[in-house]
Amino acid sequence: MPFVHLVVLAVVQGITEFLPISSSGHLVLVPVVMGWPDQGLMVDIAVHVGTLGAVIAYFWRDVGQMLLGLLDVARGRSGSAARLFLQVVLATLPVVVAGLAVEFYLGDAFRSVVVIGWTTLGFGIVLYVADRVGMTVRRIEHMTFGAAVLIGLAQVLALVPGTSRSGITMTAARFLGFERVDSARFSLLLSMPTILAAGTLAGIDLFRSGDLGLRADAALAALLAFISALIAIALMMAWLKRASFGPFVVYRLVLGAALLAYAYGLV
Repeated sequence: MPFVHLVVLAVVQGITEFLPISSSGHLVLVPVVMGWPDQGLMVDIAVHVGTLGAVIAYFWRDVGQMLLGLLDVARGRSGSAARLFLQVVLATLPVVVAGLAVEFYLGDAFRSVVVIGWTTLGFGIVLYVADRVGMTVRRIEHMTFGAAVLIGLAQVLALVPGTSRSGITMTAARFLGFERVDSARFSLLLSMPTILAAGTLAGIDLFRSGDLGLRADAALAALLAFISALIAIALMMAWLKRASFGPFVVYRLVLGAALLAYAYGLV
């Protein structure tokens, strides 16, 4: 893959993965808009792995707490660390089950401009409603197992490109009354198991393929995505400490409308 293609894809992934605007939707759209051949799921997953490194680096304290929680669970102990670990695991289970079913029965059926346009627009409106009506009284420390399950069920919708995994989980958390920063924080922690599982499977396939060029492309894309994602996370968290999801909603509405106009031949 040409170097410029990798740079563009990695930067797009890094910027959009944790913003509530759909990274998968953008990765589908880039080759369409630029006239490039589709980069394929392997490169998509490689840049997702790069962003996984970024979220681990930014939330290293939470990651450390979750590792302690894993040890506590293994020892049969309870506590805040074990509770956070179990909540993330519990919230991940629905998308794992649904993801396997979608991969087996549907494959890439949803990777189209029309679908991305409607989901970008529709779930942008849902995010706006959640941010307006949702209270800001709960933090991650107030997370219950029931709330974690509801957020995990919402995450299943992100299997449709354009929905945005981070967007739909933040939306669910806001409906449940979590503060904006904590909605984003739990959403990003929740991204780790899903990305790790997908990256592991893709890494095995890469190794077995024996395609050294593909391995090099994937490694470079992951590195570039890591750098851009780390910057994007820091900026988003700083913004949410003092403002709303409004700019992300506006972006989704404009992008969704433009995509639908393009898809239906209006432009």
